[in-house]
Order: sequence, then structure tokens, then C-alpha cells
Amino acid sequence: MDINNLIQQIAVAALPVLLAITLHEAAHAYAAKRFGDATAYMLGRMTLNPLKHIDPIGTVLLPLLTLMLGGFLFGWAKPVPVNFGALRNPRVSARWVAGAGPLANFGMMIGWALLFKLAISTDSYFSEPLRLMSQIGVSINITLMVLNLLPILPLDGGRIVETLLPPGVAYRYSRLEPYGMWILIGLIVTGLLSPILRPFINLMYDLLRFFL
Repeated sequence: MDINNLIQQIAVAALPVLLAITLHEAAHAYAAKRFGDATAYMLGRMTLNPLKHIDPIGTVLLPLLTLMLGGFLFGWAKPVPVNFGALRNPRVSARWVAGAGPLANFGMMIGWALLFKLAISTDSYFSEPLRLMSQIGVSINITLMVLNLLPILPLDGGRIVETLLPPGVAYRYSRLEPYGMWILIGLIVTGLLSPILRPFINLMYDLLRFFL
């Protein structure tokens, strides 16, 4: 890849990627505080400052690699610490805390899609950069939302599933959490993650085209 082209892509992708990851984690922190656990708030994680959420590998290295290799943008931030025992009505509250991140990505997906429509409907110096930035904003937010909703602990989808299961089954399900990241890594290494995510990613694009 041409170095100048790569620098241009990084410049265009930086804002939507940082916003997608930062607002996802800040939403978790806000929801946790709203439902009774101020751990993340006291640690300064209920903030839009990306430096508080950046993970060197997941927020910087991995998005750069996926950008260079031409795959869908992929990454993560430092997880927000949540003391689920401190939440009011822990099972229901934990469901909202887990869902807050994907909901934030859903909102940003719609916002970037609207900006994309604005970019293609106007003819100015900023139209093309805004179009490219909006495309990346839609892509990263859809990918993060779909990925995090996979029913694998400690992902948000796994946490939501855990809160919906009967207590005994939920306990047995929770014991799989130490293996969750290994399962995710295995899906990435074997190339199975993309085929699993792709139908849901395509569904979100279809919904955007239908409603917007």
C-alpha cells in the first residue's frame, strides 16, 4: 500500500474509530453509574477522553492492520470495570449495562449514515472527506456492535445472555468466561469470525438502506 494513501486513510479513519470505541466504553460506565455502581466513574472512565479508553493493541495496532489489509475495521478498548454486585437489581441492571455499549454504536451508526447522505447530496470541498469518514464511521460501529453482541462471555452479548438464563444455568454459563477470549481468538485465527459476523453486518446495512 502506498504510504501517502495509508496516511490519508488513517487521517480519515481516526475520528470515527476513536469515537466508536470511546463512546462504547463511556456508555458502559454511564449505565453502570446510573444503576448503582460508580466504579468506572471513580476511575475516570465515564469520559469522552479517548486516552482513558485506548488499548495499544485493540485501539491502535489492530485497526491499522485491518485498514492496511483491506478487511472490515476491527478493534477494542480497555474494558470498563463493573462491580455487578453493586448494581441495583443486578440481573436486570447488568443487562442494561452490557447493552449500553452496543446501543451507543447503534446510535453512532445512524448518525454517520445521516452524515453520509448529507455528504453525497452536497458539492463542496468537504463532501468527499466527509463521505469517506462517514463510510468508515458506519462500518466500524456496525462491526463493533455485531461483534460485541456475540453470545460469548465476556462480550456484551454473552453478558446479556447470562442475565436472561435461569440462575443455575447462568452460573454454569458464567464458568465459560475464562475461555471466552480464547474462543474469540480461535474464531479469528481459523477465519470463522468473518463468516459469522458477515450476515449480521449485511443485515444492518440493509436496514440502513431501507430506513434511510
